[in-house]
Amino acid sequence: MEMDGNVVVVTGASMGIGEAVAKVFADAGASVVLLSRDAGRAEAARSRIGNSDRTVALACDVRNREEVDGALAVILRHFGRVDVWVNNAGVGIRDTVADMQESACRELFETNFFGVIHCIQAVAPAMRKAGGGAIVNISSVAGHIPVPFMAIYSASKFAVNAIGKGARIELKRDNINVLTVCPGYVATEFGAHVVANRQGNVRPASVRGITAERVARATYRGYRVGKREVIVPWTMIPAIKLYQLWPGLIEWVMARAIKNPARTGN
Repeated sequence: MEMDGNVVVVTGASMGIGEAVAKVFADAGASVVLLSRDAGRAEAARSRIGNSDRTVALACDVRNREEVDGALAVILRHFGRVDVWVNNAGVGIRDTVADMQESACRELFETNFFGVIHCIQAVAPAMRKAGGGAIVNISSVAGHIPVPFMAIYSASKFAVNAIGKGARIELKRDNINVLTVCPGYVATEFGAHVVANRQGNVRPASVRGITAERVARATYRGYRVGKREVIVPWTMIPAIKLYQLWPGLIEWVMARAIKNPARTGN
């Protein structure tokens, strides 16, 4: 298989996109390490994806740099290298900027932003020593278009987009590619894992979202060809371009959705 001999690490791998990404790489022949704050949930995901002879589940809270370093040390002792590191761990928030609690904002950034930095800074030296590798940051279309009631989540994803694309230039000389993956709305249980949930959203109830498996397949294809960014589904690309060119139009659409809450879903 095309990933035979490669070692892949996925954070936030106990459910949703992280679990799906781990399965895609494992199915392609890679040895995959599933990291999650909850070791039991990571082990359950490992059982679901199969390939038990090539997968390992470990507890790791990316908010804690010492835990990231400790997990990496175990991985290097066991496998000797890391070829691909996928930063997927993340939490959400639904609240207004004016009313949100600062503690919730800081908690979100500790995972979504600083967790990514912890992992990049931990794994980059190991990849340099091995002669190269790839870092994949699972971001969001919300990192291109700010979303009402999720503006802080959007801010964290804007930040992830920026550091990922900047790091890609910096690490290119070390033969390390950094890929940023920006999914649109994904039908997962992510909405149940938020640090605050005091407001609605502007997503029409008719929008069901794409599957985590579709995001995982797009991620894998993007990694294989060394892409800079993957936006999935492709139909979100025109929306991003529209926002860049005519932000007022997209803001008008979202403002209408807020004024008509019957059209929105949870």
